Amino acid sequence: MKNIFNPVYRQDYLDGYASGLNPYINIVGDANEAFAFGFEQGRQEYERLNGKIAHGIPKLIVTNKVLDDFLLAGMLGMDIDADDYTAFQIDVIQKWYQSGVEKYNPNQSSYLLGILEENGIDIL
Repeated sequence: MKNIFNPVYRQDYLDGYASGLNPYINIVGDANEAFAFGFEQGRQEYERLNGKIAHGIPKLIVTNKVLDDFLLAGMLGMDIDADDYTAFQIDVIQKWYQSGVEKYNPNQSSYLLGILEENGIDIL
């Protein structure tokens, strides 16, 4: 691996990483080292959250943002809707949600919900 502080190498790596997160894209044979390494890292991240691509591409894709939303739902004591996620994805989501539940503070969530309601934001 070359110097990651090289802006050209870093940009190729990031382009490869973003491509690896997309399950519908396959790496091209003549990709440079930085792009190929980034693609491999991105693909590993995708498969860590969504399961192996060889097992099929799920209807809904789990990303770090989706997991943060489930963590927040757990922290606020909110119910979640896990429809259309695969069993693999639900296992990943459940760990994040449970982590949020462990941090659940009823007083804090009621205070936050009050602030949201004052600002016209309804939480279902």
